[in-house]
Amino acid sequence: MFNAPLSTHNPHVKGCPLRLTNFSNFALRLLQFAALHAPNLIRTEDVARAHGISRHHLLKAVNTLEKEGFIKAIRGRNGGITLNRPAKGITVGEVIRITEAPLELVECFNAQTNTCPLIGVCHLSASIQTATRAFLAVLDDVTIADIAANRSVLLSRLNDAETQ
Repeated sequence: MFNAPLSTHNPHVKGCPLRLTNFSNFALRLLQFAALHAPNLIRTEDVARAHGISRHHLLKAVNTLEKEGFIKAIRGRNGGITLNRPAKGITVGEVIRITEAPLELVECFNAQTNTCPLIGVCHLSASIQTATRAFLAVLDDVTIADIAANRSVLLSRLNDAETQ
């Protein structure tokens, strides 16, 4: 198997050429945090503080995750958030499909906005589609339980981050 580095130095590309949005990152952090503290309720303030992220942006993830049935949000003074499904039953792939939708890595993936004259005959487009499917297939094998499996180490690190 070919093991090229994920990032190579290219002066024309700033940062990582393929990157998930902060929205996906925040959604996954929230689900992981909920799994780490299950069955207890968590608060968005605690997740935001532990990860040093914006509570406002995190609330967008809460709304989407609740609407999609991943979490249950209980409003009010004694409210909080908990997983609505078992952590082992939520895959990272399904979360990414929702938080990154639509996954249009190149222009020709969107029939409404495509202006490329090579649609249907371009091998590059077909290869990128294959790569996208492979990327998601790997993430379909990773559950929220998997990313929360090393619970004590994760909680220790999060607690250290909060006290700094």
